[in-house]
Amino acid sequence: MQVVLQGVNKLFTKSNNQTLQVLRDVDLEIGAGEFISLLGPSGCGKSTLLNMVAGLEFPSNGKVLVNGKQVKGPGRDRIVVFQESGLFPWMSVLENVMYGLLLRKLSKKEAEEKAMEGLRMVHLGRFAKSYPHELSGGMKQRVAIARALVLDPEILLMDEPFAALDEQTRMVLHTELQEIWQRTGKTIIFITHNIREAVMLSQRIVLLGTRPGCIKKVYQVQASFPRDPGDALLAHLEQKILHSLEEEMAKVLKEEMGDEYNFKKGHIHRDPLYNLGSDI
Repeated sequence: MQVVLQGVNKLFTKSNNQTLQVLRDVDLEIGAGEFISLLGPSGCGKSTLLNMVAGLEFPSNGKVLVNGKQVKGPGRDRIVVFQESGLFPWMSVLENVMYGLLLRKLSKKEAEEKAMEGLRMVHLGRFAKSYPHELSGGMKQRVAIARALVLDPEILLMDEPFAALDEQTRMVLHTELQEIWQRTGKTIIFITHNIREAVMLSQRIVLLGTRPGCIKKVYQVQASFPRDPGDALLAHLEQKILHSLEEEMAKVLKEEMGDEYNFKKGHIHRDPLYNLGSDI
């Protein structure tokens, strides 16, 4: 399912009646079955853009089109997976995954069968009778992904779904998400602050500049799946993106600190995972 953003601008009105422009002149085409990541400093409009594709927000100017039709609200063809799993604590894992299916008027038997199929897809079939408090953070996110997948959306919108997880759990979920994407052929739009995560998962990476967010650059990831973290070409791409992100982060800091801030090359700490911008 194709997603097209045409001249998208988004302005919010603040409490003092001043306007804040979050997105400016965003033009982007996402092909059916494509895995694309949105990367950029906090406040650059990544989540707002995702919410507009979901139909939870609307552009102030411009259009968001899905399969040639303008998005006018949420739809069954689009499902969002958030950073928090949002599981109902009083429901079992199976009941959580069945919930949306029952709302769609499936019989209990059919909903249970589909929910179990979804849980097996994320390798949690044997935890069907468990409750959320009995699961690790990574397992809860896998349940959330299963809950989205059983509704069979054509577009999966993922807003930093692995941000709160440890690195080992992230790596496991990266592999599982890649397998699910390749098996189902769904279009995935994925928000992250982690450069390596974007490079390992995506076919294309869209780098947004500082607020008002606009597309600074689009990177094509020329590597087959499964990807090797030690691949020299991927490491080179990470460095290129890191350099561009540092420039955008410097703009944010200069805006906040004014004359007190004198940006110097290397001022921003580089961690080995290139997890940048999450605290700005």
